[in-house]
Amino acid sequence: MVIDSNELTDSNPSPYDICIIGSGPAGLTVANELRNSGLRIAVLESGQLHRSRHADQLKKVISEGFEIKPHSRERLFGGASLTWDGLSAPFEPIDFATRPWVPFSGWPMPECELRPYYQRAAEYGFPELDWFAEQSAEPFKLEGDYPFRWKRICERLIVAPTKPQRFGRQFSSLFDGPHLDLYTDATATDLQPSQGCLARTRGMKSVRIRAKTFVLAAGGIENARFLLNSGGLGNEHDQVGRYFMNHPRDAFGEIKLQAQIRHLPAYFGCLRRGKAIYLALRLADPVQQELGVLNSYVRFEPLYSWSDKAGVQLLINYIKAKRWLWEKLEGFKGETASMLDWAETGDDPNIKLIGQEVPTLPRLIAAMLRDAPYVGAYGFYRAFDRFRPRVIGVRVRNFMEMEPHPDNRVELGSEKDVYGKPFAKVRYSATRLDRRSVIELHRVLGEEIEEQGFGSLASNFESCQEWPIKTDASHHMGSTRMGTDPRTSVVDSDCRVHGVPNLYVAGSSVFPTSGYANPTYTIVALAIRLAEHLRAQIH
Repeated sequence: MVIDSNELTDSNPSPYDICIIGSGPAGLTVANELRNSGLRIAVLESGQLHRSRHADQLKKVISEGFEIKPHSRERLFGGASLTWDGLSAPFEPIDFATRPWVPFSGWPMPECELRPYYQRAAEYGFPELDWFAEQSAEPFKLEGDYPFRWKRICERLIVAPTKPQRFGRQFSSLFDGPHLDLYTDATATDLQPSQGCLARTRGMKSVRIRAKTFVLAAGGIENARFLLNSGGLGNEHDQVGRYFMNHPRDAFGEIKLQAQIRHLPAYFGCLRRGKAIYLALRLADPVQQELGVLNSYVRFEPLYSWSDKAGVQLLINYIKAKRWLWEKLEGFKGETASMLDWAETGDDPNIKLIGQEVPTLPRLIAAMLRDAPYVGAYGFYRAFDRFRPRVIGVRVRNFMEMEPHPDNRVELGSEKDVYGKPFAKVRYSATRLDRRSVIELHRVLGEEIEEQGFGSLASNFESCQEWPIKTDASHHMGSTRMGTDPRTSVVDSDCRVHGVPNLYVAGSSVFPTSGYANPTYTIVALAIRLAEHLRAQIH
């Protein structure tokens, strides 16, 4: 049943077996996995079924150092999946390993333990693991103009479905049965596991949800904030909020081409068999160990005559927001459709309107008229894919792994929300290891492309007064990290909060390290694993 908490007459509903706080990918996956368990489950959502002004005001976060984008988190049914572009990849074995050159690295499980749950995550719309096998990229690599022969660089597919999963729509019928209740407009403000979770509504009503077990699934920032606001649950060793990580990203560096390039679908990105894909380039594992660096990656961004023109960028965002147009484009192009702009398989926060997936029509038309020649050129090559535009350069788009540093953290700020609870304050920036890892990746990449005659890479980091790669990727991780030692972690290997037997945490806040891959695939895999554990424990 879907219940508007503000309309409740009973502020103390009957107890549940499990209460899940948050209805994003993590929370809804746990609920869905337990739908046939016979357990009574409540899911608390701070927002409503659709966006509301009241819920949007609760999203505020104060950031120091790198910015946290205002629209990087959502408070409505389905959570951040409502604005997610769908890019994903499973973490790699090195991401789980203890790396002596990376302080506080290592998961309390090897990659092989999570692999069966990655396979089950495919049922939620993620690519099958076969997509990420090395040979799966060969067909569209062979279509390209240039055969790269890497020595110290590895390639890895990043994949997105043409139509990204929207968990709220995907599981809209989950609450039709008798055992699962969704409470909307239920902002969890305080938790005492023995007494229940206090939730507040837009009308300032209070509702107390009691349960045998609680699962906190409110996101990489809000999970830590909620524990701190609940009397410091799990914070006996001052670990809640520490080791915060993101995947800072930005374009920096440009390749001056020596080779004549018109078509590199594997590296520039393409649509293939219902998926948008591109190849990430990272340092091979032995090279990372040799150089003592992190698992960051870069991708190639082709530059054409229309690149960076607002009229083209806004047109692409408009088409992507109208998913039926995007799907028709793929069907029209056949087996493989080349990407002709970074925005086709990514997004640029400087072009998108804040909080919107699509520009307003007047703004779109005005921008297209101003850039009419460039829009026309882009439209021609997009419509007639057999004609290949000349690539005039290649920009390097960077995606950083951040080390789990205890001083990068989520704290409680001085400003408070309408319920009197402090907003989160996030303090984080690139460490020396973070920066050196990207610089070394550029050095090795530059050497290899020059040896192969592809071009020369210019990326003068030394000339930058401040670190140039700092844009929030909305991948908020690590603030309630998983581990075996309560002195350096918040939850154990089952995602149970140390010292609190009936409280678990789901989502990317439990990641001990961040790798480079978009986290949602791993979030869902871990949520399936957690649901399996809960079913066994409670029964």
